[in-house]
Amino acid sequence: MPLDQIPDDKEMSFLDHLEELRWHIIRSLIAIVVFAIAAFVAKDFVIGTVILGPSQTDFWTYQKLCQLSEIINTPALCIDTLTFELVSRKLSSQFMTHVSVSFFVGLIVGFPYLFWEIWRFIKPGLRPKERKASRGATFSVSVLFILGVLFGYFLIAPISVRFFSTYQVDPSLQNLFDLSSYISTVTMIVFGCGVLFQLPVVVYFLTRAGIVSSALMKAYRKHAIIVILVLGAVVTPPDPFSQILIAMPLMLLYQMSIVIAKRIERREAKQNQ
Repeated sequence: MPLDQIPDDKEMSFLDHLEELRWHIIRSLIAIVVFAIAAFVAKDFVIGTVILGPSQTDFWTYQKLCQLSEIINTPALCIDTLTFELVSRKLSSQFMTHVSVSFFVGLIVGFPYLFWEIWRFIKPGLRPKERKASRGATFSVSVLFILGVLFGYFLIAPISVRFFSTYQVDPSLQNLFDLSSYISTVTMIVFGCGVLFQLPVVVYFLTRAGIVSSALMKAYRKHAIIVILVLGAVVTPPDPFSQILIAMPLMLLYQMSIVIAKRIERREAKQNQ
């Protein structure tokens, strides 16, 4: 009997759960493969425009930073030159890069659906109160992931590319970056930021489980700010404005997580009265 026809009052066996999980995974993989194939076909746009965008001085972020540098009179903020070249050193490098980029694009675009399938498997095992408390989880995760991807692509990735392309241990050394190295850096930054932006959701569930509290996060807020500032200093040019530009969204996420944890604690305190 298909799993979707099993009566609600009939307890599923362990093998039934495994079978259901298998189909959730299969549907998720099919969605990712479909998006990956679409990305593979749209090679000129996906690779030429999107992936290689941060390697060109006419990239949207570089143009806006130059405009902002004129307004606030900070020339160091303007990125109008990129002193590096991309090369392909292996025979199969471009083809394998095309395949890997298509996979990452499929994973990024299909991530909301992937989470939705996983959530469909987890949700039936939750208690009614837990289901009610986690209402809108798929929407929240998807929105935060998209915001993180956009943040990584339009801010972290281009500034990181600029930093690594201008960093030299000796002026006689020329920057010739391998294509696969450049693309792996950009894709991992973008995907990593999408995952990083899930911090409020992670804190929500950890607080519900009693593992994290708002008091704990407040106690370590100074440590978190230092880590965020160090991260901003590593991936940005050597000027305070760029570091703050990177650090502010991450600090906002941390503060938002504290607020979420505090609201959950208040709600649980009222229920226990």
